[in-house]
This record gives sequence, C-alpha cells and structure tokens, in this order.
Amino acid sequence: MQGHLNARSLASRIEGHSARIAIIGQGHVGLPLALAFAGTGFAVTGIDTSRERVAALNAGRSGIADVPDAVLQALRVNGHYGATGDLDMLRHSDVVIICVPTPLGKSKDPDISFVMAAAAEVARRLHAGQLVILESTTYPGTTQELLLPLFSARAGKVGEDFFLAFSPERTDPANASFKVRDITKVVGGVTPACSRLAALLYGQIIAEVLQVSSPRVAEMSKLYENMFRTVNIALANEFALMCRNLGMDTREVIEAAATKPFGFIAFHPGPGVGGHRAGTGSACLSWRMKMNGYNARFIRLAEEINRSMPAHMVGLVSEALNRRKRSLKGARILVLGVAYKRGVGDIHESPALEIMSELLEKGATLSYADPHVPVVYLNDERLDSVTVDAAAIREADCVLILTDHQEFDYRGVAAGASLVVDTRNATWSMPAGAGTEIIRL
Repeated sequence: MQGHLNARSLASRIEGHSARIAIIGQGHVGLPLALAFAGTGFAVTGIDTSRERVAALNAGRSGIADVPDAVLQALRVNGHYGATGDLDMLRHSDVVIICVPTPLGKSKDPDISFVMAAAAEVARRLHAGQLVILESTTYPGTTQELLLPLFSARAGKVGEDFFLAFSPERTDPANASFKVRDITKVVGGVTPACSRLAALLYGQIIAEVLQVSSPRVAEMSKLYENMFRTVNIALANEFALMCRNLGMDTREVIEAAATKPFGFIAFHPGPGVGGHRAGTGSACLSWRMKMNGYNARFIRLAEEINRSMPAHMVGLVSEALNRRKRSLKGARILVLGVAYKRGVGDIHESPALEIMSELLEKGATLSYADPHVPVVYLNDERLDSVTVDAAAIREADCVLILTDHQEFDYRGVAAGASLVVDTRNATWSMPAGAGTEIIRL
C-alpha cells in the first residue's frame, strides 16, 4: 500500500507542478532541461560542482548560446530556478535528474566516474517516494546493474519505495529548429510504475514521450543514435577521400545523391568529429560488447576513419604549400573556427585543436579567429582570437577553414586569400580571386 501512496502522491505533485526538481549538471544538457521545467512553474534547483558556473548562473549569465540570459534572469527573479553546489538540496527534492558528462578515457573506453560519483551522492540522500532519472550517455545496463543496487541498499524496493528510470538526452546545440520541447523523449523505467512517473514528468514539458520496455532499451537507443551519426560521418569522410583521389567535387556528388526522396540522408565530410558526445556512443557499445566477447568491427572501423581526419587535414595543408614552393615550417596559417561545430563555443574534443597542435609542432606560425571562442591553449601556448579583415586574409600563406561559423565572410576569403584549405565546403560555389587556390575536402 505504501508504494501506491508514494507513486500517487508524486504523480499528483508532478501534475500540479508542485514537485521539486533537482538537476545535477548544468551544462548544455542540464541547463536547458532545468529552464524548460522552471518555465512551466516547477521549482528547479540546478546543481553543479563548478563554483564559477554556479556563480555565473545565479548572476543571470547562462554561458550557453541556446539559453538567452534574459530567460535565465526571468526565472531567477520569479524564484523558479536557482543554482547551487550544495548536494544536500537533493534531500528536499521529489525528482532528481542526473545530466553529467561521460567522457572517453585515454584508452578511449567510456569513463562513467562522473555518473557514479553523482549517483553515490544521490544514494546518500535518497528518500521514500523520490524519482531518479539518469540522462547521461552510458553503456546498456548501467541503470539496472550499477545504480539500482546502490539505491536499493539505501531506500528499499524500486517501484514502491523509490523510482528509477533512464531517459537519454537528445540536445543539439545551436539547432534553432529543435529545442527541448520539440524532441520526443524516450523513457525506460526499472518497473512500469517508474516508467509511468518518468513519462508523466517529461510530459509536462514535451509534447511526445515514448515509453520503452526497460532502461537497457532506452540506453541502447541513445547509443544507436550516436553510432548512426559516427558511422555516416565516417562514410562521408572516406567518400571525400575517394572523390578527391578521382578528381571529383565531393559536395556536388552528395548534393546529387540527396535529390533522392527516399533511402538517403546527406552527411557531409569534415576535419573530424567533436563535442562532449564525440565517440561516446560507439565507444560505450564497443566496450560493452568487448566485455561480452564480441568484436564490434564496423564501429571500430568508423572510429578509426574519423580519428584519422585531423592528420589528413594537416597533410592537405602541407601538400598545398609544397605545390606553391612553401614549407609548412614558418608558414603563416590563419585558422577560421576552432569550435567543434558551427554556431557554438564548445571546443571539447574539437578536431581543430588536434590539427592546430600538429601544425604548431611542425613549425607553422599560427593564428586563429573564432567569434565564439576568445582564447585557446595549445602546447602550453596561449592563443587569442584575432580579427579577420582583408589584410589578415591577404597576408596569410594559407587560410584554413575548420569550423564554418556564419559570421565569417567566405566570399571575401575566396576572393582575397592566396591559398584556402576549406574542410567544411564553406566556400563551395564561390568564385576564387585572381591567383587564389581553393582546396576543398
């Protein structure tokens, strides 16, 4: 009977938007989610271990392009959102959502230490009737094999005394077309009661929620999404190398193929993959399958191709300079864009950093411009973003486009540079100036 009372009471508070929600991790995933709940009247506490991050949030500075400061400030003023580093706030929460990173370790195996550290803190403060949801990308089985025993030892029987589910995050930074409310939420609870409560919660802010049979299915669905991206980017990258070998324009071929209205999705090549989820999905599943004695060969091949792209980009620059009787050593190279994707300031796992580091090691004189990234540190050296004008473009021995931010004047680059290596096809179809050579991936 107690379990039914707990579930009914929590459901009532969720439906009435009086449930208190704590979200651990206030980055690109946790903060937009927190503000989505706060915007519908829930009292939300954002928990983060970074004092600087907490201070900035409480001062009304989101630090995330997708989250306007004005929205954050309004929710701070009306009392629906606040940030803290005090984990004891979990004791007063009805719902706890874990949105911490799962980076790759040096061996490229998944590092779930942040997930387990957060789960341990939750377990210490878990109370009857509480709903805990993990959103961090991880290998299938994490929720049931690691979190469930931890919580059961503290709070009793899952589905009666407390509730546990997994729901994969699906954010896409800088994508104005798909915000939190627009993306179907997948939830998999340990028990049917857990699934129902998690679905009810997300249903308050998201139009469509899909309940699957277990946390394992929800975990696996996220890995498949990530692998789909990884494999198709790898295919596009290798396809670009083949087209270059055959003397064809990769973009033209892809655009032609994309006219097919079924059975094809256009992926475009680039200098590599990056971001907080770069390789996480494929690495998680590869690692898990290796533990089960299975070699995920296709996934590993895709990872190998993507990891090889930065070295290939350095080779393109070196070959292009050699044709102009210019050595890479001492060459003045202006890099446009260091973020991992267009429109964001996130340099986590950005292939631009690896490319720039290797160029520096080979003796190039390097400068960069990125409207979203004011400073980077490479090889113990600080580099500040420079202003890109006609003179800077003209004076560079090579302009290297690594991130196709919309703020750059690509027509001016194509017309004014002596040599352009364009890894994003940002100058595609633009006329080259007199004496300008443009090399596109």
